[in-house]
Amino acid sequence: MPIRQLPDILVNQIAAGEVVERPASVVKELVENALDAGALRVDIDLEEGGVRLIRIRDDGGGIPPEELPLAVSRHATSKIGSLDDLEAVATLGFRGEALPSIASVSRFSLASRREDDAHGAVLQVDGGKVGEVAPKPHPRGTTVEVRDLFYNVPARRKFLRAERTELGHIEEWLRALALVRPDVELRVSHNGKPSRRYKGDEDLFSGARLVETLGREFADAALRIEHAAAGLRLHGWIAKPSYSRASADQQYLYVNGRAVRDRSVAHAVKQAFADVMYHGRQPAYVLFLELDPTRVDVNVHPAKHEVRFRDARLIHDFVYRTLHEALADTRAGQAHDVAAASSAAPADAFAPAGTQAMPAWSRPMPQSHLALRVDEARAVYAGLYSAPATQAPAFDAVAPQPAPDATVGEPDALVPPLGYAVAQLHGIYILSQAADGMIVVDMHAAHERIGYEKLKTAHDGEGVRTQPLLVPQTVAVSEREADVAEAEAVTLAELGFEVSRTGPQSLLLRGVPALLAQGDTEALLRDVLADLREHGESLRVRTERDELLSTMACHGAVRANRRLTLPEMNALLRQMEATERSGQCNHGRPTWAHFPLAEIDRWFLRGR
Repeated sequence: MPIRQLPDILVNQIAAGEVVERPASVVKELVENALDAGALRVDIDLEEGGVRLIRIRDDGGGIPPEELPLAVSRHATSKIGSLDDLEAVATLGFRGEALPSIASVSRFSLASRREDDAHGAVLQVDGGKVGEVAPKPHPRGTTVEVRDLFYNVPARRKFLRAERTELGHIEEWLRALALVRPDVELRVSHNGKPSRRYKGDEDLFSGARLVETLGREFADAALRIEHAAAGLRLHGWIAKPSYSRASADQQYLYVNGRAVRDRSVAHAVKQAFADVMYHGRQPAYVLFLELDPTRVDVNVHPAKHEVRFRDARLIHDFVYRTLHEALADTRAGQAHDVAAASSAAPADAFAPAGTQAMPAWSRPMPQSHLALRVDEARAVYAGLYSAPATQAPAFDAVAPQPAPDATVGEPDALVPPLGYAVAQLHGIYILSQAADGMIVVDMHAAHERIGYEKLKTAHDGEGVRTQPLLVPQTVAVSEREADVAEAEAVTLAELGFEVSRTGPQSLLLRGVPALLAQGDTEALLRDVLADLREHGESLRVRTERDELLSTMACHGAVRANRRLTLPEMNALLRQMEATERSGQCNHGRPTWAHFPLAEIDRWFLRGR
């Protein structure tokens, strides 16, 4: 078959295969155009999940009548004019392919009017065949109608899903848009009935927009993130580890205002949550990454779903460390330590003369034999395990009594976040009276996290030690892996590997991380090389080490049915308040729960 030029309509239909996957793709392209035109209100009318009709109305700047035919021409755009513009593009659209592609697979209408025009104009396109521009009454802004999507491409139409499914994809994309553009009002109707409305004129960090998009539960669990360094800024929300998902359905990432998917950033987030997330669960987050547009390439995906960073390694590390530190700063009781901030008493009201004010809960507590002996644990693993627990009947709870360091009627400002222990329940839970209700603590889970953090701190102080192998191992790898090993020799040494290249596809392993020497070090090396190749760094050694230390801490933690004294219980509560990540155990389960007094009152219908 001879080489020949394809007809314009067929070219547009081929392009539509890349840009227009389903009705949600059409809504995305058209609404993004509206936002680029300065719209602050967008109305989306749908019929049959968008297959029958998609109508997008906006109050943006509008299009001159003489430019309507250009708008449906391939590679015609007002958003870039040179390569420099493309490298620093800040608009959502820029390719000039969306409108001609959509018009080639639908019955298409484009109507618009600018502020100073006497009247509007309309252009009809039927299956790629462009009509004539005609005058039409129209308010300021633009209206795009897309009817009978894929009517002339039956092979594509048969792959569309049920009406409810297609509508769900549209609603999900609009939810993602609403999170990043709370200043824009979005009104959605389906089959002639209003279905959703996102109000405009809201701040990016408004709680109202977070609640109406992701729900009250997410908003209550959200931690605010705000960090800037090295020309990068990361802000938004991450949900506390206790609020986790079975799937990645609440993971939103925006780069310079553009919703994207990026494996490197997703990997960084996953690594940040690795130490606090229950196995198999997914974190929830809404993150906005901002950087110089010249440091990110947005022109790598036809539908603009992906980007490519020029400093991918730096960005991966920046995201990981920002979230890792934010999660490390979450301590048990932190969310309820509000009494001091609202107290009218001066800071030194309860301090002896000549001394600095010190809340009662910060005074030294008896540490007892609950503390893990980390120094001995690291020298001899057998020393990890605490003395055999004395068994107590499950019903033999400690009688409720005031904590030794507490005083009756102590001001709320001096009550520690987790309060004072009053009893032990079934040999498993500690019951504590807090300033604003009751705290219940899983004593094994809490003690496990405390020991785990101590072990990590002790090991971090020493660094990763290398254990030489008695007999060096030859490791067969791909040429690409060998290249990475050679280029990242210093990084591998910092991770505890002594490795050198001995051939195009072979490495010689002479030393391994000492703490992990008994494991499958060859498989670990391969995983580290894969991480270095894909993400520019590897946390694999740290993860393997942490899993081992977690197991060690678990064996050293206090067991169920271990009878504790009140000083021991209070010592554990104070350690929880001072320990990073103490809101979750090593496996991601919560270590404590708070029951406000108002909620307890409702249990017993008090005040009704």
